[in-house]
Amino acid sequence: MLHPQLPWFVAGPVLGLCVVACRALFNARLGVTGGFSEIVGRVASRSLAFDWRGWFAIGVVLGGTVFAVAAGGPDFHGYGWLTEHVSSSVAIAALLLVSGVLIGYGAKLAGGCTSGNGLSGNSLISPASLAATATFFGTAIVVSFAIEAVI
Repeated sequence: MLHPQLPWFVAGPVLGLCVVACRALFNARLGVTGGFSEIVGRVASRSLAFDWRGWFAIGVVLGGTVFAVAAGGPDFHGYGWLTEHVSSSVAIAALLLVSGVLIGYGAKLAGGCTSGNGLSGNSLISPASLAATATFFGTAIVVSFAIEAVI
């Protein structure tokens, strides 16, 4: 049986190497929002000639799908109240899909996503990315303490 998560000491260096490879090969920042924007833009213009960002996003989706199939199917656990109170895998998948689309729309509207700022922007010592990442983490810490106090 596959472990549900890569250990940090494997995932961290692999992500770091992906950031370096992306900068070296494409002179670009690594982020997921750009890939999905590329797919939406090309499909809207009736073209399937994706650049590296589109293929990166497709690879993320296909990689997750292959892992789910190899693990014996999707396993929804660890989503807190969602998996504690909703028992239908179809309902959980639908909620996560809608949530992901809304987060993607917000990231596109904001001009970037947390992964792009956190991984690529911080590695370039971008002041805007450093401030954005500090805001993401600070907000997450405050919200997690607030939720813990309420629940």
